Amino acid sequence: MQRRLLISTLVVAVVAVLLLGVPLAFDLSRLRTGQASQELRHEASYLATGLQDRYDSGLPADVAQVARSLSDRYVTVVERQPAGRVKEGVKPPAHKTITGKYATKNFTVTVEADNSFVSGQVTSGLLMIGWLALGALAVAVGLALLQARRLSRPLRELAGAADRLGSGDARPLGRRYGVPELDRMAEGLDGSAKRINDLLTAERDFAVDASHQLRTPLTALSMRLEEMVAAANYPDVVREEGAAALAQTERLAEVVGQLLGRARRSVSGTPALASVDDIVAQQIVEWDPAFRRVSRKLEVIGEKGLFAYVTPGTAAQVVATLLDNALVHGAGTVTIRTSQTPRSVVIEVRDEGKGVPPELVTRIFERSVSGAPGGTGLGLSLARTVAAADGGQVVLVRPRPAVFALFLPHGVPETPPDKPVVSGPA
Repeated sequence: MQRRLLISTLVVAVVAVLLLGVPLAFDLSRLRTGQASQELRHEASYLATGLQDRYDSGLPADVAQVARSLSDRYVTVVERQPAGRVKEGVKPPAHKTITGKYATKNFTVTVEADNSFVSGQVTSGLLMIGWLALGALAVAVGLALLQARRLSRPLRELAGAADRLGSGDARPLGRRYGVPELDRMAEGLDGSAKRINDLLTAERDFAVDASHQLRTPLTALSMRLEEMVAAANYPDVVREEGAAALAQTERLAEVVGQLLGRARRSVSGTPALASVDDIVAQQIVEWDPAFRRVSRKLEVIGEKGLFAYVTPGTAAQVVATLLDNALVHGAGTVTIRTSQTPRSVVIEVRDEGKGVPPELVTRIFERSVSGAPGGTGLGLSLARTVAAADGGQVVLVRPRPAVFALFLPHGVPETPPDKPVVSGPA
């Protein structure tokens, strides 16, 4: 490309020099010829005037002497008395092309010169024009080289960035060249790279979120199956544990559906009025065996009969994440407390552990931030994201000991429930 730009610029410069130089050379030749003719006419005027002055003074007109004064000219003197008689002259040049003529009362003087008289001046003028043309071409070549390098390098970089983008390398170009068209191309490539990076990041986040969200119900399901195996001699217990395992399986399928819905950028469900007591009771049934296994207690306190607008499964997923966080990172009794404010229903999960380290209090909901070694740092971040999709909010109420709260939009049922809502074991 650099070679094509150089050749095209050079052709344009040559054409421009020819269009300007040829007429200029022609005009210069005419100008020099006119000047030479005027000079010869001036010489003829000088000679004729001198002869006339001698003639008027009664002196003889020495034509030979006058002619010899211009040795490099062909001088013709015509005296009118007697009319038409040539008095004197010199041998004409080989090529007489320029003539100057002047007449007085009694004399007509013609001065002629060979074309060499003016050709030297014309040649010097043409040489000057030629040197100027060569200088202009040299400047044009230099500017063409600079412009070609200025344009070819950015185009090569843009082509390379487009190739990298097509091969999956979504690094932004991050350069601007001061040429509006090239800068717009660079901005377009950078925008495409950012969108591809966002898509790749969303896919990675989805994979990580899916693995994290599936871990909790799978862990609970495995614990339920272990309980079934341990209670194989007690049919009632087996039935109860089998029903709980089935519930865990259904919840696992629901979580998978929600995650796939996020991958398709679709809404996972429509918020509806749900019983907070039922949500808490479900989580108590699912998590109580896990807490009993490590000799810890799970309690429920607070107001009963509360309702909130949530997407089915979303609030349960958030509460499960908070309980899992208390089981892994907390200690002692874990208490679920339900309450309400004028606009929200609040579900608090607190434990008796050391709480959140001071340096992590302001960053606890960021991705990849964990309060213990080996933690993924995804649970609380994902819980806040899931709650926000339903208009809720997850906050850290108190860092030590840790108290997390889920705020949900408050709701009131059209008709009171027929029977009290069971909230699970206290």
